[in-house]
Amino acid sequence: MQTTLKETLDRFFPFLTWIGELKHPVVLRADILAGITVAMVLIPQSMANAQLAELPPYYGFYAAFVPLIASALFGSSRQLSTGPVALVSLMTAAALQPIVDASHPDYITYAILLAFMVGIFQLILGLLRLGILVNFLSQPVVLGFTNAAALIIATSQLDKLFGVYAARGGAHYERMWRLVQAASEGLHWPTLILGIATIVFLAVLRYLNPRIPAVLLAALVSTLLSRVIHFEGVYGGEVVGVIPAGMPAFAPPGMDWAILQKLLMAAATISLIGFTETISIAKAVATQTRQRIRANQELVAQGLSNLLGSFFLSHPVSGSFVRTAVNFRAGAATGFSSVVTGLMVVVVLLFFTPLLYHMPLATLAAIIIVSVSGLIHIAPIRRAWKVHRHDGIVAVVTFALTLLFAPHLDVGIAFGAGLSLVLYLYRTMKPRVAALSRHPDGALRDARVHDLEMCEVMAMLRFDGSLYFGSTGAFEDMMLEQVAKNPKLRYVIVDAEGINHIDATGEEMLLGVVLRLREAKVEVFFARAKKQIVDALERPGSLAVIGRERFFPVPEQAINAVWQRVEGENLCTRSCPGECPLYRAKPKGAMFYRV
Repeated sequence: MQTTLKETLDRFFPFLTWIGELKHPVVLRADILAGITVAMVLIPQSMANAQLAELPPYYGFYAAFVPLIASALFGSSRQLSTGPVALVSLMTAAALQPIVDASHPDYITYAILLAFMVGIFQLILGLLRLGILVNFLSQPVVLGFTNAAALIIATSQLDKLFGVYAARGGAHYERMWRLVQAASEGLHWPTLILGIATIVFLAVLRYLNPRIPAVLLAALVSTLLSRVIHFEGVYGGEVVGVIPAGMPAFAPPGMDWAILQKLLMAAATISLIGFTETISIAKAVATQTRQRIRANQELVAQGLSNLLGSFFLSHPVSGSFVRTAVNFRAGAATGFSSVVTGLMVVVVLLFFTPLLYHMPLATLAAIIIVSVSGLIHIAPIRRAWKVHRHDGIVAVVTFALTLLFAPHLDVGIAFGAGLSLVLYLYRTMKPRVAALSRHPDGALRDARVHDLEMCEVMAMLRFDGSLYFGSTGAFEDMMLEQVAKNPKLRYVIVDAEGINHIDATGEEMLLGVVLRLREAKVEVFFARAKKQIVDALERPGSLAVIGRERFFPVPEQAINAVWQRVEGENLCTRSCPGECPLYRAKPKGAMFYRV
């Protein structure tokens, strides 16, 4: 009973599984160092991602301590680092832009409300153990969306990089046209030079050694330079400005039911996309640490992160690939490293905010542009195209529609997911059908592929797909086609190894085909039918009508039974069984290949 109670507590409070390890000095020291290292990356990144969400940069701090600590305490991954990320920040801005202008005071209120909604949505999915829903977002959909989102994220920061003003609102491509027009009227050269220099600085350090805290160094150097040269006063550059010192006050999100309804679809989309990114990161690290990642527990943790964070002025957050990788490489052993990172953010809020006043906004834009460059992956799309053209089409269409309809990012995702399901159903409606014959090596193989001779009296067919309402037509056509093109055919053996499921439509069709062929003096036998198929035919009585004696566990037994009938009825003119293309004795040790 005590063991059961402990397992239950460990499942609902995962931090109980590692908190005892902190008594070991080596583990404690590793977690503290890793937490400090991640904080060096998180502090400038959180400000940059808040800017991407069209929020004041210091709101990134508010999203970087409570969500991070909550995720560490209640998540199943010990190295996952949660907080502001570029993709979710972009989706936050995209969700709010059609409702309210970023300069309006309600914009911040609605961003916090969105975090609350995302948290509730993820928490409910986790508690109901519905993490499987993310499987509806296929890899091609995620690939197309993330590549498009990376381009949108990067281009959305160009106005701050160029030092020009481009009015918000409308489609993303319209905003880009306004940006081009503004840039043609004159760039702010000090801002552009500083921004490009930061990009080059980050790229060079990343090339020299990825372990160097390039983001932190870029932020420190540019902030110091900005202060020394009076970038704001003398050159007219934009800087972060005054950051309110101290912790954000605890306050429930402002509820507006009309806005809540408008944000519902966006909250669901952010929840699923954010979690898809999070669970992918957690599993990638788990392959190195050999941890067990529980998807539903991670959903609960992400839900609590967003939900609790919204009471401390946080915008929507998710797992970060970059910071998780840094946390792992820095030697984090438990979730306490993320607790340390969150506490470091609190220390900055309490004591060091004045030092960030002179940080240029162009630096934050450069950090975002360099960070999202890692989201652009063309090779996997080409690979998906080679694996199956439908997957390539889904990725390309999702990419194109996400760009076209931005900032309405949910349109691209929804259409991509729908197209993915439609193409999957289309493929399953016409599964592969193989007429089998005996290969010289003794295996049963596709006669058409290997140019094998077929028996005129009996045929063996393999149907590589489930029998459901969409595929019954293909199965029926296959059976009737074999009978129509071979007048001497008297026996058909269905190799049912590839049939994993049968529904009511499939059962009715199968029984009907068997009875119609029986009237035409063509008998049907089955080999390797799975238990769930036999059970499905047994319940309505179809198995008895077809004949239990016509079902065999292996093809050889079915072929032997049919050949005895052929021989008894003297139907074949060949010297059987030796010359029969199907019966021909197989060599010792040969296998039933599926080719």
